[in-house]
Amino acid sequence: MKAYTYVKPGEAAFVDVEKPVVRKPTDAVVRMLKTTICGTDLHIIKGDVPVVESGRILGHEGIAIVEEVGEGVTNFKKGDKVLVSCVCACGKCYYCRKGIYAHCEDEGGWIFGHLIDGTHAEYLRVPHADNTLYHTPEGVSDEALVMLSDILPTGYEIGVIKGKVEPGCTVAIIGSGPVGLAALLTAQFYSPAKIIMVDLDDNRLETALSFGATHKVNSADTEKAIQEIFDLTDGRGVDVAIEAVGIPATFDFCQKIIAIDGTIANAGVHGVPVQFDLDRLWIRNINVTTGLVSTNTTPQLLKAMESHKIAPEKLVTHYFKLSEIEEAYKVFSKAADHHAIKVIIENDISPEA
Repeated sequence: MKAYTYVKPGEAAFVDVEKPVVRKPTDAVVRMLKTTICGTDLHIIKGDVPVVESGRILGHEGIAIVEEVGEGVTNFKKGDKVLVSCVCACGKCYYCRKGIYAHCEDEGGWIFGHLIDGTHAEYLRVPHADNTLYHTPEGVSDEALVMLSDILPTGYEIGVIKGKVEPGCTVAIIGSGPVGLAALLTAQFYSPAKIIMVDLDDNRLETALSFGATHKVNSADTEKAIQEIFDLTDGRGVDVAIEAVGIPATFDFCQKIIAIDGTIANAGVHGVPVQFDLDRLWIRNINVTTGLVSTNTTPQLLKAMESHKIAPEKLVTHYFKLSEIEEAYKVFSKAADHHAIKVIIENDISPEA
């Protein structure tokens, strides 16, 4: 089959590889229908995730059709259309029993496109299929379902829930990329008084306003942007600051705008240390949270989409075929130039069963 693989830092290739097979009784093999590219995939290609081996198939999001299941799989059968979660979960280990699927101890957590082969291919082996796959409901678009593989639960769990968004509070989301916009969509479940989107890209800020943000702040001039936020919050700062970029400057921005008793919820992927101003923050009763998505909110988000309470398909801006995946990566790697938020890549290679 064809698959997009990591070769070495700075290089990836669309090549022929062996089609996956069921290895364990709890496995399934699925034929990918649609997938997307995540910023993490770009980090891997850059060499920022050194545990990723040469030849690893990239990708951890998508929807698929079940081709084969192991004898231990009871919830799915051949022909089922499924959502592939970005996190695998055995459902039995210490962390799974706590609902922290991100740290599953038995071939689980974020492993697709990382520690095992991922979704940027014609076919995929899914460990712990009963807990990693979800039946797709009628009336929900493919685009919305693909967004539910990763970015929607990430923005919701690590940004909104950990940030303790609540009715009437003020929220600033630093970064209007896919995860930041996912946090924006899901923060509205809780009716905050103000949602302030912060970014360097005016186009993404305008998009954020169309998705429900109440205010936008361009952070090109950091000090001016900080003052704008204080002006919007009666001089107190925001109750919740969601960091959705993953660089020291944006974490520091959150420290500068957080109100007394506020929460900084870090959803960005950081590759280098940040300066933590504990000497200034300790007296202000500040909470700081971090996390890797566990996707334990996926059933809840599926219900929200079924009832049309949320429309994550609005995040999709570009469409490609699997045979065009190299071009899709080029566009997504220069997202600002192409006004790209999320891309959909459709499998046009594998014949339907």
